[in-house]
Amino acid sequence: MAASSEAQNSGSPVALVSGGASGIGAAAAAALTARGVRVAALDLKPEEVTGPALGIACDVTDDASVRRAVAEAAERFGRIDIVVNNAGIAAQGTVADNDDEEWHRVMDVNVVGMVRLARAALPHLRRSPVAAIVNTCSIFGWTGVVNRALYSASKGAVQGLTLAMAADHVREGIRVNAVAPGAVDTPWIQRVLALTPDPAAARETLNERHPLGRLARPQEVGEAIAYLALDATGTVGTILSVDGGIHALRL
Repeated sequence: MAASSEAQNSGSPVALVSGGASGIGAAAAAALTARGVRVAALDLKPEEVTGPALGIACDVTDDASVRRAVAEAAERFGRIDIVVNNAGIAAQGTVADNDDEEWHRVMDVNVVGMVRLARAALPHLRRSPVAAIVNTCSIFGWTGVVNRALYSASKGAVQGLTLAMAADHVREGIRVNAVAPGAVDTPWIQRVLALTPDPAAARETLNERHPLGRLARPQEVGEAIAYLALDATGTVGTILSVDGGIHALRL
């Protein structure tokens, strides 16, 4: 297929950001755009993507959907240089609280979804002079937190996946790293707090868990993603925590 005029007229890098319509994904798209990167925000709700990012429909649990989205972005922009594997879902409970179906559902989105997008984008990344993949992990992948067995297991898998991908592709010129946020003040967290008997008290408790005294802001995680994707050219196989000190500091 012929490249669009936009692709022909610009040599700036192109990033795919999954889950790019809200929260950390939207913040990452904004941070990358501010640095001159052209962004395709892949999301189940592409109509909610804010410009100048291009919204593209994508379901990371469907390999055909992922491949269509990657092909659309490549046709529109003419290249793909950066993949931000951010789409994910939360889960609560101990190992006794979620059935097999829920385990498969969460792992399919949080882990295999990243595999699908990276796999589809690899041929393009191999042609890029500035190729990078940034996965959204979580500090809960290596810090034990009550009632997060399934979520923590999925993010622990992302941590291991990131390191293995980094080893596999570094000699191809593709840097793979991850960010590991703690609790982030996203719409999802706000909805969870709203369901508690005292949302203000629940927020204060959550804030107090973090040595910094507050939740991370989506923009802070987005800036860390942009840093790993663009600026940290000597960094590979790194998990960068953006967690207010929750995993390392005891005040």
